[in-house]
This record gives sequence, structure tokens and C-alpha cells, in this order.
Amino acid sequence: MEPLCVADLVRSPALQLRVLAGHGGLHREVSWAHVSELADPTPWLLGAELLMTTGMAVPRAAPEQRRYLELLDDAGVSALAVSAQLHAPALHRELFAAADERGMPLLEVPLSVPFVAIAQEVATKQDTEGHRLGAQLQVFGALRWLTEERLSAAEIFGRLERLSGYTLYLCTPQGRPLIPGVPAAPPTEAGALLPPSPEKQAPPTVPGGFVLPVPAPGGTAGYLIARARDGARPAGLAVVQHIATVASLQLTMLRHQRETLRREGAETLAELLADVLDPGTARRRLRRAGFPRSQRLVLAIVVGQGVTPDESALVREIELSDLPHLLLRQQSELFVLLPAGDATLTLLDGLTAAENAAEITAGSSSPFEAGEPLEIARREARWSLSRAADTGRTHVNYQASDPSGRWLPRDVSGLRALTDRVLGPATRYDAEHRTELVRTVRTWLERDRRGEDAARELHIHPNTLSYRLRRFTEVTGFRLESTGDLAEVWLALSAARHLGDH
Repeated sequence: MEPLCVADLVRSPALQLRVLAGHGGLHREVSWAHVSELADPTPWLLGAELLMTTGMAVPRAAPEQRRYLELLDDAGVSALAVSAQLHAPALHRELFAAADERGMPLLEVPLSVPFVAIAQEVATKQDTEGHRLGAQLQVFGALRWLTEERLSAAEIFGRLERLSGYTLYLCTPQGRPLIPGVPAAPPTEAGALLPPSPEKQAPPTVPGGFVLPVPAPGGTAGYLIARARDGARPAGLAVVQHIATVASLQLTMLRHQRETLRREGAETLAELLADVLDPGTARRRLRRAGFPRSQRLVLAIVVGQGVTPDESALVREIELSDLPHLLLRQQSELFVLLPAGDATLTLLDGLTAAENAAEITAGSSSPFEAGEPLEIARREARWSLSRAADTGRTHVNYQASDPSGRWLPRDVSGLRALTDRVLGPATRYDAEHRTELVRTVRTWLERDRRGEDAARELHIHPNTLSYRLRRFTEVTGFRLESTGDLAEVWLALSAARHLGDH
């Protein structure tokens, strides 16, 4: 059997390959066809490959394009095939000149021809091991499963495990699950096998299997770990490389789906915050977004102090939690609607405590029923956010921080009536005389009626504090030494926080 060469593939009418440069190397033998979007894939190559790329790996500048082709040629790559009309930058004369000088074919793949067709053409002509050929061809079928059979990620990678003879794991660079339904490697195993960073490339072979990057626009999204199963017949590196391609495609599809759902969720949350949805429509929208029918909700606001929050990292953490959620970015604030419960509080605590979330602060509301207007929840979340900033905490929950809020009316008119009745005279007095009676009483109560601490916080003398407290009683008629009056004043101050008045 004659060895397969680049010219054989160019002559195939089904592949429709066009030679852009490097005609002198069409006699080069091809042992395998491989897809890579890495800037330097050579540590993962064995030689005599037809290297295929959508163009993401091709540099933009002319000198770098020349060096890229020379790097591949030095590694023994037979030819470089670039997909037309996808991600390739403009190809410069320096690239064509390098291909002609080196005698390395530079090929263009029509958009209508999938890379898998080229790989299958090479596989059917080159592979003489029946088991590996069968496994490789069936792994190529995973591309059809993605589009035709509508299998879940767990089902797809379960099939790939059976076909390849490997136990498969998909991890983020930090060892977290990359695709829902596909397990990440155990922490000890991931720590020993994963590269220290996506920028530091490493050979794919590890004891008992392989570790390959899963590329995505913007860089390496994670890693595929393949460990040979006891009693199985592992299909080899070529099959694992194509499984990594399947993982990349699956991740791209998943991100597209998530982005679509995120946009729809942002529109729903914007309408909820604007109070333009009737309760029935709001509840139906929330059910479509995955919220259980009877689940109470919590609204959180996440911001950065001194730095802009890494929203993409926050979104990934929220998505990995598997909690139903709606997200909306408004200027410097990220609004998050979540189901009420311990899992949500744990998530918010984790978001602000993460090492990559420096200067991130969150405030969350008390639970409320689906379909209720979000005005009060937004005020509670914003008050909690300011409370977190005042106390140096990273996350404050309104119900946990201010349990008196559970006794307050849930409607704005009720809150306004309470504050006007109790605090109204003092508020008007402060406005007319430029005093701070309301702020003084609030600070005194927040410091548990410790006069010296409150005076120090207000930067006034303790005698001035005492005078202001007496004047508050004279103006409002509420005696702060009376337990009943004091409780009512505290509730009114809590209501004012809800309303954002004080």
C-alpha cells in the first residue's frame, strides 16, 4: 500500500482542498490529521501530521505568521490546513513565502467541509489496527451525536469512555467541573496532573493516560484527563485528541446556550426591577428560568470597591452552583436573583471570599414571594451592601443583619406611613435647623445605646449627644427611656433604611 501524501488529499474531490503555497511539498507523507488551536502545538505532535486550524492559532502579524509556519515545519508537520471564513486573520505574503521556501503545503479548507471529513479520509487510508480504527471512526461520530441525537454531555462522554477505553474527566484550570454532567478529576489527581497554568504547556502523556487542553476562544478553557481503564483496550493518543475536540465543541455549544439564557434572564430581571410584569407573568417567567413553583426568592447586589468585579468569574461561580438564577448588569452593580435558602447564602459568602474576588462586596435581601414587586428587596439588598461596606464585611444578608425587618410592612406605603408618623417631625426639624437628630438616635441605637461609642462615631461631645437625644424626644414625643417607644423608633429607623431615607 502506497503511503498517503498531501497530494492524495488535494486530489480528493470530496475534500475540495486548495493549495495556497508550498506546492513543492505535496509529496510529503501524512500519518494523521489533527486539529489544534494552540499557538505552539509541537509538544503534542509526533510528526507527519496534517495540522488543521480554524485560524485562532494563526498570528496576525506577518513576521509571527512566518515563525509559526517554520515552527510547525521544524516539528515535522506535513501540511497546514486553514479553514476559510472562520477565525483566520489575513494571511500575509511572508507566510506564503515561508511555505514555498520550506516546501510545506499551506492548504485552504472550504467552510462546507468539516475537519472530521479530512480526518476520516486520512484514518481510512492510514490506520491498519482494526480496533483503533473502529474507535477513531466512532469517536468521529460524536459530532453527529451532538447535532442529531440530542444526547446530554453525560451520555456523550459515557459513550466516549466505552469506545476509547479511558476514564474521562473534564476540569477547569483550577480543577473544577468544566461541563455539567462530566466529572472533574479527584482533587489529588487533578493537582498532580494539571499544568500549573494554561500558559505553561506540558507534554500530553502522563502515567496511565493523557492530559490535553480543551481550547476555546480566548484561550484554554480547561483540560481533558484520560486514564486507561483496567481491562480495557485504550485507543491511543489520536482518539483522545479528537475527544478533546468534541469537548471543545460541546463547551462552545453550552456557552452559546448559557449566553442565550443569560440574555433572556437579564431581560426578565430588568422587567421585574422596573415592576412592569404582573404577578402571574412574573411567576411563569421564573418557572421557565428553573425556579421551583413555591420557592421564595432573594435579591443580591454585588459590586467592587476600588476595582471592577470580574463578572465572568462571578457568573461562572454562580453557574457551577446549579442554582436557578437571573443576572443583570447595571453600571457598576451586578443584580442576582436566587432561590432563598442556605445554599444561596453559602454561594454569596463564597463569591466574596474567593481569592480572585478581592474587593468584592455583596448585599442580599430577606426572602420574598415570587411575583412580589422587587422594590423593597432592592432597598434591603442595597442597605445590606452599605452595611457590609460600613462594617468591613464582604457579604451581609438583610434578614440576618436586621431581624427587626421581619416585623415591618411589606409595602412601600406602609413603610412610608410608619416613618412619617415616628420620624417625620424630627426629619423636618433637621431640615429646617440643619441638625442631625435622626442620625444621632440611629447611631446611638446601633451602638447599643453606648453614649461614648456613639459620640465618638459622630465626632461630638457626650453632652452634645445627650442634648440631641432629649431634643428628639421633645420634637417627636417618643420617649427613648420607654421600652415601647424605643421599639417603635427602632422599627421606624429600619423602615427608613428600607426606603433609603436614612
